[in-house]
Amino acid sequence: NCITVILLTFQTNILTELKNWKLNLIKHHKLQMKQEREKHAAHVKQLQNEMENLKELLHTYEISISRKDEVITNLTQALEKQKERVELMRKFTLWRIQHIRTKQEEYANNLADRHFRTTLMRKVWAAWRSASEVKWKDKVARACQLRAEDVCVQLTSDYEAKIAELTATLEQRKAEILRLHNERDQYEDTMKKAFMRGVCALNLEAMTMFQSK
Repeated sequence: NCITVILLTFQTNILTELKNWKLNLIKHHKLQMKQEREKHAAHVKQLQNEMENLKELLHTYEISISRKDEVITNLTQALEKQKERVELMRKFTLWRIQHIRTKQEEYANNLADRHFRTTLMRKVWAAWRSASEVKWKDKVARACQLRAEDVCVQLTSDYEAKIAELTATLEQRKAEILRLHNERDQYEDTMKKAFMRGVCALNLEAMTMFQSK
């Protein structure tokens, strides 16, 4: 009987110990589960915050890219307008040169016609003088000839000065055309460099974003 009591007591103690160990194990497991849930919730919250930050960063980059596209579009439109302006200036300058050449040709034709008439007048006067036998007619013819020669010399000087002025104007127009071409080349080169700088800046910004990720 004593042994039985001892065995029952020992068995009861073992069962009690097992029960306590089971309870402690369940309690420890619940504590670990609670800690894991808290870690998981914190990790999920951290991921959500990172996702929101990435969304804001993506929105910022989208705005930046949209602005860069707008700048590139504006630069392209400005370049096209400048090309149109240069083309119009070129056509206008060519028209001016053609107009000046036409005026020069008309002026030269008028000058040749007047020179022909003046020469003819001088020949007429010379013939009239040679045919004149009276002294006063000879004097009149000589005076008229001198006057006609003076007029011819004056007209020739005036026309030569006018031709020189028109020639100088033509050279100035040619120099203006050359300057406009140089300005157009410099403007196109500047636009190309600005475009390349914008593209390089965009690539650098994209590279920085990827490196940050």
